[in-house]
Amino acid sequence: MTGIISARGSKVAAAAQAASRVRTRSATKPGRRQGSHWWIHVVLGIGGFVMAFPFVWQIIMSLSTNAQVTSPTPVFWPGQLQWHNFTDVFARLPFFNQLMTSIWVTLIRTFAQIILCTLAGYAFARMRFRGRAVILGVVLSILLVPSQVYLISQYQIVQGLGWLDTLAGIVAPGLFSAFGTFLMRTAFLNMPAELEEAARMDGANPFQTFWRIMLPLARPSISVLAITTVLWSWNELLWPLVVSTRAEDMPLAAGLATLSSDRTINYPVLMAASLMAMAPVLIMFIVLQRRVIDGLASSGLK
Repeated sequence: MTGIISARGSKVAAAAQAASRVRTRSATKPGRRQGSHWWIHVVLGIGGFVMAFPFVWQIIMSLSTNAQVTSPTPVFWPGQLQWHNFTDVFARLPFFNQLMTSIWVTLIRTFAQIILCTLAGYAFARMRFRGRAVILGVVLSILLVPSQVYLISQYQIVQGLGWLDTLAGIVAPGLFSAFGTFLMRTAFLNMPAELEEAARMDGANPFQTFWRIMLPLARPSISVLAITTVLWSWNELLWPLVVSTRAEDMPLAAGLATLSSDRTINYPVLMAASLMAMAPVLIMFIVLQRRVIDGLASSGLK
């Protein structure tokens, strides 16, 4: 009898030890799993450094001398920081005039595309009219054609209107975009039809339904449209160079291109001017970082 009891006791003790081992393994397993992913952080860190290195190198070049920049041996840090490169920008460019031109072009194009593209997208998505499919196909076909194809025709139209070397000539081709129309049409198509039917039953006309019901729900897509329009308008280079011949009438992107057209290029001044040109957009991203990321994520754009 005593042997049976001792045997059962030993079995119970062995079972308790086995259970404690299982608990110990389960407790240490998440830690091992977290520790085994250290290489992911290493890869992400290397990738982040590779992406940030051109920007860091641009800052270093803007604080160097032209001899250090053009030296066959790369200089990773200048001995004496050349802060005068930033002040030399104002001597080489009408910087404030070009800055104001860029701001006006960006603001006008952004507001115009938000108004026109949202109206067009809502019409193509929710309204029924004759020739809708044909008109939509023509608008979307613009996405298939490079913008350089109709550059000459745009120039002839602007020249005929007398808008060369004017703000209106720079702004005009960007007041409407096929991409923005397609984006807003997709946003309105994804909204439930019951909302529109309920507004119609309450006596709302199509514009009231658009303004009070559908437009507030499309704010994420409108944010994406505004962000892409701001970036595209601020960085546009080819069209301002074609339609503007005077430096004081050019936006910043085109003005920076004139710095590299000389026989001898002062690279530190060019890098300093580039940093000053990207500063407004960079500040906007830092301030509106959460809204920018949320808007791009909700639309599926990369």
